[in-house]
Amino acid sequence: MGDVLAAVPEHDRPVLPAFPEARASAVLIALADGPRGPEVLLTRRSWELRHHRGEVSFPGGRLDPGETPVDAALREAHEEVGLDPAHVSVHGELEHLNTVVSRSYIVPKVATVPERLPLRAETMEVDRVMWVPLSEFTRADTYRSEVWGFGATDRVLHFFELDDETVWGATAHMLVDLLRRAIPVS
Repeated sequence: MGDVLAAVPEHDRPVLPAFPEARASAVLIALADGPRGPEVLLTRRSWELRHHRGEVSFPGGRLDPGETPVDAALREAHEEVGLDPAHVSVHGELEHLNTVVSRSYIVPKVATVPERLPLRAETMEVDRVMWVPLSEFTRADTYRSEVWGFGATDRVLHFFELDDETVWGATAHMLVDLLRRAIPVS
């Protein structure tokens, strides 16, 4: 896992949304060593939710007043999947991301936990909790991208077709950022 963490910037960048009405949010990209190498913690959002229902995501959500992105990411991971912040070591963050649909400004915080902890859904927001080996995202038959939008709103969307889930949107975008940093292309 050292190669992955070595590729993650340690500094905190200022929270600078691209548009004034953006909601500041943070997610926790928690990594642990597993039997097949580094694994990442993901959740599947409940089908009962109003927005992003059934989508695979990192634990996270909006910053409360006075909270830092680290505070929010740790709080949300604890609320959503029961991850005790005392077991989490935050190492840095990935590129911040503005989302078009949910009008969010997301700060992805990268962290480790000492082992692949047994976690479970703690709120109605989460249907499933899973640890996925990073190697699953690098299989030849897993990744694809598409251009969505028109004209000035054109953007590339990333998709990871896992055996039993599809990861796309902001979560896939952050995974691509993490993988590009961790697995240099020659």
